[in-house]
Amino acid sequence: QVQLVESGGGLVQAGGSLRLSCAASGRTYSRHIMGWFRQAPGKEREFVAAISWSGGNTLYADSLKGRFTVSRSNAKNAVYLQMNSLKPEDTAVYYCTAGSGAFISVYSNDYDYWGQGTQVTVST
Repeated sequence: QVQLVESGGGLVQAGGSLRLSCAASGRTYSRHIMGWFRQAPGKEREFVAAISWSGGNTLYADSLKGRFTVSRSNAKNAVYLQMNSLKPEDTAVYYCTAGSGAFISVYSNDYDYWGQGTQVTVST
């Protein structure tokens, strides 16, 4: 079992930056792939980024490459999402997720555990 708690969301102006954190608990956290998804009002949940258990492999939504960076610290049981050059269309609830599969994935069904989400609002 892995429990996930996100933090770091908030209100930011367009062009600004935020760093989301996800604190994980559970004995096998370091062996899980980790991901970030987001869901905007009236839209389906979408993939943002993922990172392998070692941190050596990462994957991003094509539209977010170059602006978002995912990282993790197994020593701190944490995963992070650095978001730069934020746009109003980045406004959403951001969810941290963990999966026990061997490979990072863009599909939400490949993840087993989800946090409660943190709101990110980007103003114009």
